[in-house]
Amino acid sequence: MVLKKSLMFVILSLSTTLLLAEELNDSTVVSTVPYTNLSLENALEIMKSHNLELKISKFDEEMKAHEAKIAEGNNYGKLDLKVQALRSNDAGNVFGFKLKSREATFGDFGFSEFDMSGQTNPLPVAPKALNYPDTRNHFQTTLTYMVPLYTGGKLDQYGKITKALHTMSQLDTDKLLNEKVFQTTKTFYDISLVDQYIHNLGSIVSNIDRLENIVSNMKEEGFAKDIDALEVKARKSEAQSMLSKAKYNRVLAYQYLSFLLNNKVESIQNLDTTAPMPKVVKEEVQENNLDIQKAKLGLKITDMAIELQKASFLPTVGAFGEYGSSDDKAFNEFIDKDFYTVGLQLEWNLFNGNIDKHNLEKAKVENMKVREQVELAKKGICLKVRKLLTEIKSKDAEIESLTTQLDFANKVYENYQERYQEGISSISDVLIKQSKELEVLLKLLTAKNDRNAKVFEVTSIINKGDV
Repeated sequence: MVLKKSLMFVILSLSTTLLLAEELNDSTVVSTVPYTNLSLENALEIMKSHNLELKISKFDEEMKAHEAKIAEGNNYGKLDLKVQALRSNDAGNVFGFKLKSREATFGDFGFSEFDMSGQTNPLPVAPKALNYPDTRNHFQTTLTYMVPLYTGGKLDQYGKITKALHTMSQLDTDKLLNEKVFQTTKTFYDISLVDQYIHNLGSIVSNIDRLENIVSNMKEEGFAKDIDALEVKARKSEAQSMLSKAKYNRVLAYQYLSFLLNNKVESIQNLDTTAPMPKVVKEEVQENNLDIQKAKLGLKITDMAIELQKASFLPTVGAFGEYGSSDDKAFNEFIDKDFYTVGLQLEWNLFNGNIDKHNLEKAKVENMKVREQVELAKKGICLKVRKLLTEIKSKDAEIESLTTQLDFANKVYENYQERYQEGISSISDVLIKQSKELEVLLKLLTAKNDRNAKVFEVTSIINKGDV
């Protein structure tokens, strides 16, 4: 029972992410030909090109690049072309149309209705030509250009902030890539570790087979009992069950690796089960760590935000230019009836209830907060690296000890097997020693897995790239 619990712990601890692979199927991968004997180096290249999460992150990065271009475009103003085709008998519209077309006459005011003989009122009170004009068409083409001349630095800061956010999205992609390198590399080592574990379990099952033959022969000679054979059979069944679970765990690992690479992988080139330690230099950690880089960039963004809020206290100046032509026929006598308007506008908020002041103070407080977060990130990352390095050293010592214990446990088991043949020890004693061998093997597997995970975490933190 203890061995079964230990095995389940190892299977879960090898990689919690392996469980995700259980739900995968062939539709998640793009390659029609499975990869065999795949090296870690090639796997990492495939992952960088085909991993779906990385592709999504790069799309986010591309959108941020477009947002930066959008912010930059605001500096160049806006040019609009508007073409209108209208028809109306509204008195105000018709008179306005004629003015726009430079065709208004005194007759439009009713002067054609004057009675020059003097027999009636020479000027009608409500001229019909003015109030009830004929329906008129109106075609107007207008080209309008508006450009900001001075915004107190708002547009400049907006541009810088959006560029910084694009850089931030690139760092997010780099961080995700770091994570996927970590997961791919760890899965390679998990598979190598499980393969070694399966090999060791196979040797143990072979030893039990030999023990089973010994018991069978001794039983025929009357030196062993039925209970001895049953005990050995039970132990063999337990060992085979552990072997079967280990093989299933390997299948899960391959499924997860296929998911990471978005390509089916059938076999890999096994690695040494103990991952090499990367070189750690404090200055390089603080320079290369992606979380620290993001924190520093966040600090720069808050500096820009302060300048952006300061711009609210300054005026904005814009220029306006319009050119067009109007007539009752489309594009008729365009130059003769053209018009233009140019102008400048200054806008300056003088008071808004101190909202701008408090927004500026809020931005300054945010800047101070992020500045402390940068220092916290530096110290926190360095502390985490030191802690991991200490834990790795501890695991190295544990692995060395367990390796020695495993070798000793194997020799003890072989010795007790010989003693059983000589009638000195019982079959229970032999199986207890064999259980000890399995227990040490499981502990060694767990220790190597834990150590590798910590090594890969250090590698990810210091942003050293591939292991």
